[in-house]
Amino acid sequence: MNAFTIKDLENLSGIKAHTIRIWEQRYNFLKPQRTTTNIRYYTNEELKTVLNIALLNKYGFKISHIGRMQPDEIRTRILSLGDAKAIQERIINELVQEMVDMDMDKFEKILANYIAAKGIERTVLQIIFPFLEKIGILWQTGHIHPAQEHLVTNIIRQKLIYGIETVTPLIRLNKTFLLFLPEGEHHELGLLFVNYLLKSRGARTIYLGANVPISDVEGIINLKKPDYSFIHLTATCPNFNFERFLAQAGQRFSAVPVIVSGYLTQHYKKQLPGNVHFKRSLTEVMDMLSAI
Repeated sequence: MNAFTIKDLENLSGIKAHTIRIWEQRYNFLKPQRTTTNIRYYTNEELKTVLNIALLNKYGFKISHIGRMQPDEIRTRILSLGDAKAIQERIINELVQEMVDMDMDKFEKILANYIAAKGIERTVLQIIFPFLEKIGILWQTGHIHPAQEHLVTNIIRQKLIYGIETVTPLIRLNKTFLLFLPEGEHHELGLLFVNYLLKSRGARTIYLGANVPISDVEGIINLKKPDYSFIHLTATCPNFNFERFLAQAGQRFSAVPVIVSGYLTQHYKKQLPGNVHFKRSLTEVMDMLSAI
């Protein structure tokens, strides 16, 4: 069982902690326990309850009405939501619930069904990325067991790799991209998705993967002469110096444009080397690919 703080519930459900406390006082669906230092904590079941109630409340059900519902009625009402965004949020919540229960068979089945219906690209954009964004803070704070993170990311990784291997582009793009993550960066789901996007649009890719020394990248660039190099940074080791890496990439990869996306780009304000370009959001990445 995981122990979640009220801040975890706020981050996962979008419901402010103050509102959750009011719900506790007025309704019976939340009964937090307390630590020896009198701090509230919530179980897996209470997390699921908050996710379900928040979803119904967001799409038109009054909290006073939800408070009188039995669990089976809540589930029925959630399944009846027909709005496309509501369906996506329901599926993301189901993934969160199966993750905390460590039911990887159900987790994989949910993803597989959505991929079969919508394709890998829409699944990543509509389900996987929002899911990872929602639970990322739990991984950072240690409120999710490392085993849960590994199981989840490996399933998503398998789906992306299958998509990459089976994609059939409608056109051929006479451009080659070298994709890699620097030393200390092991989170490659974002880079794998960029690899899929590139291949689906007919580009050639040289995929080096995670934790690659910059000297190795330089050697491959000199040998293969790609048109672009691409890096997507999700999380790095504590001693990773982003400014120094950008300077080295600008100097050692001077023959090619260096495209950098990911979380670290969003707050970086210093001047970039001339051949280094930031894409600060997935939308900017998609726009770049469309323009090539």
